[in-house]
Amino acid sequence: MNSLIFSMVAFAFVGSTTPGPVNLLATSTAINHGKQVAAKFVSGASLAYALVVFLTGSMMQTVTTLIPQLATTMQIIGSGFIFYLAYKIYTAPVTGIKSASTQQSGFWTGSLTQILNPKAWLVAMSGVSLYVIGQENESLSLLLFTGISLVLCLIGVGIWAVIGRLLTKTLNNTQRYRLFNRVMAVLLAISVGAMWM
Repeated sequence: MNSLIFSMVAFAFVGSTTPGPVNLLATSTAINHGKQVAAKFVSGASLAYALVVFLTGSMMQTVTTLIPQLATTMQIIGSGFIFYLAYKIYTAPVTGIKSASTQQSGFWTGSLTQILNPKAWLVAMSGVSLYVIGQENESLSLLLFTGISLVLCLIGVGIWAVIGRLLTKTLNNTQRYRLFNRVMAVLLAISVGAMWM
């Protein structure tokens, strides 16, 4: 059981810390809206990912059948939403780190981004098939994997938000701030393109 838990932790940590739309948005949110909104974003994204893991595990047979059919639809909807967020970041007025509207990001943005993120569903499905399906007690394994995924997602996405807060001091003038927003927006758009490859 200890080796299973260690494997779950390693898998969840790698999945939550590798670059992707949610992590890039966490960094951008921390810089543009401050740590309180970033914390809400991280919480929303993490809870949504735990929900994705739980739903995937609960309906593995159905999900395995539906994912190939829904993959394109999910990619189109998710890509559109992430491109919209990239556009908002690219065109954000540069009036100061915390003066941007805090309603543009937060818990619901983090949740929606994660739920519409095809990568989240595919990673969850991979993890469930590795660490839940076929275990002696699948229900317990699913609860354990969901809990580990939640904690590690909070840590992984939180790391990206902390990076954003650390960069705030570097972005102390309008040109650097605008350049950062545009670089993040382009990286976000590229991450969408990578999902289609």
